[in-house]
Amino acid sequence: METHPHRPHADLRPDLRLRVENLAVARGGRPVLEGVSFALSGGAALVVTGRNGAGKSTLLRALAGLLPRMGGTVALEGAGEDAELAQSTHYLAHADGMKAALTVEENLDFWGNYLGKAEDPRSRPVAAALAMVGLGHALRAPFGALSAGQKRRAALARLLVAYRPLWLLDEPLTALDRGSRERFAAAMREHCALGGLIVAATHEPLGLDEAGELALGAPQ
Repeated sequence: METHPHRPHADLRPDLRLRVENLAVARGGRPVLEGVSFALSGGAALVVTGRNGAGKSTLLRALAGLLPRMGGTVALEGAGEDAELAQSTHYLAHADGMKAALTVEENLDFWGNYLGKAEDPRSRPVAAALAMVGLGHALRAPFGALSAGQKRRAALARLLVAYRPLWLLDEPLTALDRGSRERFAAAMREHCALGGLIVAATHEPLGLDEAGELALGAPQ
């Protein structure tokens, strides 16, 4: 399966392509995924759906290199000869990946520097990233003092402070209200417009009308 949505800035990465062929993954010795294949061109998004236990999170973790593959190939083509998949990928799971005692700004400064925000002009300054997710007022607030929804928005801002072309998102809308979902949908559309790719496992509409769908685990 391959999707080709409208890409107004696709010239930035004209040949970027995620290719997955016959992917097989096991957990605890039990096969969870077998024969998963799809291709995604730069500027496109893919929504992974399926019942609980179908392997949505397992697929994302395997794509991120956090789970070993039993078989198959995963390649991000067009990212440069020396580029490694892990260094081109943001993986956002259920954990926020933030330190409660640090301010929101300190947390995002750490992630921006650790992930290499200076390497790409598409990376956003911390204040701009927080403004984009509607959290500009919380720049110097301790992360631990935020509400669940605010913590999730701060975690989403991590995607923006260090540009990486491939976003792997596991239920990214958790704890977000309607306004926050609309703002994040705008951020995802901008990422795709810049030639990036998104693979998201979700039970809820992402607000990306042109996204493709990969359904895992047909009901027995």
